[in-house]
Amino acid sequence: MPKLETIDHVHVYAADRRAATEWYRRVLGLEAMAELANWATPDGPLFLQNREGTVALALFERPVQRSRATIAFRVRGEDFLKWQQHLREAQVEAQLEDHEVSWSLYFRGPDDAPFEITSSDYNLLKEKFADR
Repeated sequence: MPKLETIDHVHVYAADRRAATEWYRRVLGLEAMAELANWATPDGPLFLQNREGTVALALFERPVQRSRATIAFRVRGEDFLKWQQHLREAQVEAQLEDHEVSWSLYFRGPDDAPFEITSSDYNLLKEKFADR
């Protein structure tokens, strides 16, 4: 079996790419990749990436489509708590889920795109959420 190295990027569709780009910057901290700016034609993708270069989305302007896939980001427990607070401050409604081996925050992006922040630091977070 040939080896898969990592996920390079995920295609995401938005009815208004300019507005979606602002949401991805404000909520997820993703910025346009200057080195791929020439691909951001009306039919091509605008590549967005986090500062570390570990997460990339190819944002296409297309009519709204029902997404069949949730984009899930893995974080450590302490960062999970920071994400929960950040989403609250960004006025993004997120649902907290206890999966009994991990915790997840589920939320929606532009055009109802589904996202998840998940952490396997279960016991650490279970202590934090004991009163919920």
